[in-house]
Amino acid sequence: MAEADSLSRPTPPASLKPNAIGFVDALVIGLNATSPAYSVAAVIGPIVALVGIYAPGVLFASFVPMLLIASAFYYLNRVDQDCGTTFSWVTRAMGPWTGWLGGWAITMTGVLVIGSLADVAVSFGLLAIGLDSWAENAFVRQLLAVLLILVMTGVCVIGTELSAKVQNVLILAQVAFLLVFVIVALYRVYAGTTSFDSVKPSAEWLNPFGAGGSALTSGLLLGVFVYWGWESAVNLTEEVKDSASAPGRAGVWSTVILLVTYLSVGFAVVAFAGTTYLADNAEEEEFIFALLAGEVMGGWDWIVLLAVATSALASTQTTIIPASRTALSMARRHALPAHFARVHPRFRTPDVSTWWVAGIAIAWYIVVNRISQNALFDSLTALSLLIAFYYALTGVACVVYYRHHLTESVRNFVLIGLGPLVGAGLLTWLLVRSVMDMSDPANSYSGTSWFGLGPPLVIGICISIVGVVLMTVWRLRSAAFWTERRSVVDPGLVHGKES
Repeated sequence: MAEADSLSRPTPPASLKPNAIGFVDALVIGLNATSPAYSVAAVIGPIVALVGIYAPGVLFASFVPMLLIASAFYYLNRVDQDCGTTFSWVTRAMGPWTGWLGGWAITMTGVLVIGSLADVAVSFGLLAIGLDSWAENAFVRQLLAVLLILVMTGVCVIGTELSAKVQNVLILAQVAFLLVFVIVALYRVYAGTTSFDSVKPSAEWLNPFGAGGSALTSGLLLGVFVYWGWESAVNLTEEVKDSASAPGRAGVWSTVILLVTYLSVGFAVVAFAGTTYLADNAEEEEFIFALLAGEVMGGWDWIVLLAVATSALASTQTTIIPASRTALSMARRHALPAHFARVHPRFRTPDVSTWWVAGIAIAWYIVVNRISQNALFDSLTALSLLIAFYYALTGVACVVYYRHHLTESVRNFVLIGLGPLVGAGLLTWLLVRSVMDMSDPANSYSGTSWFGLGPPLVIGICISIVGVVLMTVWRLRSAAFWTERRSVVDPGLVHGKES
């Protein structure tokens, strides 16, 4: 009889593997998700074109809202260890409609950027081993990029432990390559052996207001988003040891380490190449490192190329994590179809949502490339809208969730209330400025007009409209997510107590 009863009971659904990785692994994944070498290479030229020698100051100023939002992630994770992060927290604090849109924004950022990261990883990898003709062949490069996405997706599905091991190797290689580049560049500046109009670094470069207010605003629009991705560590909260605090601490420390990395590279690049050269070649974006590699390293230029390649390679994998786990969280809360909630019974990873994210990202990469290379760059520019939206939303959610506890101590008021609120305000301001800038077609890579607006803004608007339509359709088809009673977790964990 007991055997019959056990056979008749439904098998409980598999969950993500708890305690799969530790704090250091989560920290490394958070770092790699930002793709430091690729990110700083992509923005240093455009920022210098805007603010000149004060580029390091803009990178420092951009760090401020990221740290404030990281504080919100830390405290919200302490009371709700859900891999859906922003989706789950905003739903609890502000309701299902807003929460759903936050989850949609996170998922779509992965879709927009994964293909581009794989493209950069392939391009710089080919350049590093001397296969320049392959890198210049669009068909070969795109084919290898698609294959790379499939391989990295397979690593994500096989297991979080394997993902962490791969990431540990990649971050060590990336940091080592960048460190060598910085040391050699600064040595040659002080030795006077460069062929550029080099300038010795000065503490004055850290002044973000040196070039004026309007230039600072435009620079921040670029600078803020080089930090994007650190929250991947928090998306792994259900799989990290000490899930209540370790993922949040990993997110905060990621932003601090990124600040040091960006300032070091920023000082080295500006000092070595000078502002005129960087401004004149701003349109080269991440390929500015390819131009400088031979000048700085001589025959060892492959070191710099591999730094960018490993950076983009690591980020190709880690960027899949937030999107896939957010989709998993949404599905198990009945905000998406149930099959997105499937967890592989052996690997204990969200295999269905992971492959779906990769598949849609590949389709987007191929289709947009068929339009033009500029269209791909414009789609990346549209990222800023989605990133600012869900970061700001998380900051507001933190204040709303803890609103009854903010006056209990100065610490609560500053770290849980004022800080996240200021961070959300800064990002909202940047979001508005982004919309204003993107409305002018002249500010896009292609310089063309789509419906009288810049292509990045049109892409952002279309993604938002699709999200609203899908949300409405799913609400009409299945109302469970919108009608379920939501449990409220005791914010007592902020005081270090058990809930």
